[in-house]
Amino acid sequence: MNRVYLKDVREHLNEEILVQGFVENFRNGKSMAFIVLKDITGKLQITVEKEKLPEIAEAIEPLTGDSVISVTGTVFESEYVKLNGLEMIPSSVKVESIASALPIQREEIPATKKRPGVPRSGIDDRLDFRWIDLRTDKNQLLFKVQTVMSRALRDFLLERNFIEIHTPKLIGAASESGSEVFEVKYFDRNAYLAQSPQFYKQMAMAAGFDRIFECGPVFRAEKSYTSKHTTEFTGFDLEFSYITSFRDVMKMEEEMLKYMLQEVKAQYGDAVEECFGLPVIVPETPFPVVTLAELYRGLEEDYGYTVPDSEKGDLTTDAERLSYEWTKKHFDHEFLFVTDYSAEKRAFYHMRDENGVPQGYDLIWRGTEITTGAQREHRYEILKAQAEEKGLKDDVEFYLEFFKYGCPPHGGFGLGVDRLTMLLCGLHINEAMFLFRSPKRLTP
Repeated sequence: MNRVYLKDVREHLNEEILVQGFVENFRNGKSMAFIVLKDITGKLQITVEKEKLPEIAEAIEPLTGDSVISVTGTVFESEYVKLNGLEMIPSSVKVESIASALPIQREEIPATKKRPGVPRSGIDDRLDFRWIDLRTDKNQLLFKVQTVMSRALRDFLLERNFIEIHTPKLIGAASESGSEVFEVKYFDRNAYLAQSPQFYKQMAMAAGFDRIFECGPVFRAEKSYTSKHTTEFTGFDLEFSYITSFRDVMKMEEEMLKYMLQEVKAQYGDAVEECFGLPVIVPETPFPVVTLAELYRGLEEDYGYTVPDSEKGDLTTDAERLSYEWTKKHFDHEFLFVTDYSAEKRAFYHMRDENGVPQGYDLIWRGTEITTGAQREHRYEILKAQAEEKGLKDDVEFYLEFFKYGCPPHGGFGLGVDRLTMLLCGLHINEAMFLFRSPKRLTP
């Protein structure tokens, strides 16, 4: 007999079907037992009248919360059942796995007149037993949302002639800046975990692939303990050729993000707002654009926020955070493109204009940077000179080779899928990922 997911049981009323899942709740009375069964799609009440079903009553006696069972039975509508107005009367129950007492408290239990409350376990304890913590409706919703998010990003690009590629994560030289990389032993020499697919995305442009994207792991050896940093995350990167300006890249990104948020809102907008208290807002395009200098002036005028001249070439964390209120106030928007950063603060491969200004941007969403994008420098001699200026010529020699034999003008950007999830649902990064990695956490 094929398994029926719980979201679909209404389509099989008065039929004998097989359902499987975790025991979310088990009330075992003298004459009646009630099981709330949960699978990834929904929940169902299973009602056992012990006198009529003695074998089943005996089989379920050892059940505990989070045990796993397979149940064959018939589903009926019932006005007495609060859970979707449905109940299953089982004909057989197979106990697949008995759960031991759980080592964590996943959700707070409020106090009542008859019993004291039970506090929720701390985040470190819950991360130690992440697979148990992930069984909650709230946590599983996160990854349903993330699935729609990733699919929407892919669909948007596939409809625009992008090709998906998968680049190596073991590399022979430290990528980009030469810092913040993990060194690993590779047979008789050292290798590094890629902190970005950047160089290989651009190699694809030199290969004539025209438009590419990748979704895969990214590694950053940063000893950061903020609410948005992690040492490994899932990056969604793209690059495309024959652009005329970095503004073509900005246009691609804003349209892609609008499409993605439309899809998320359509499928899970109500659930996200109910669970996390944040509406899924589909942004209007074009997104507002300001220079870095204009943003600093605005923050000073509105909030008295100032930074030393030595820091004005980049966006500080505090300015990033303040930009959310400022953007809502002046543009009634959640997104903000910030341009005209200092060349000193940008990667060597960003194209610069005649005044030396990098042709790129950061995109801020809800007060947090989610993207650094740019038009890349595709002219070999200029790119080589910019690498030498940063002291990276020898480290990126293999990369410079990509541009010696012809390469179209191109640009692109990268997004962190986990950071998007974090901002959409208003979480810390450690709760927005399937498994979190930090300088102090390498398990489970």
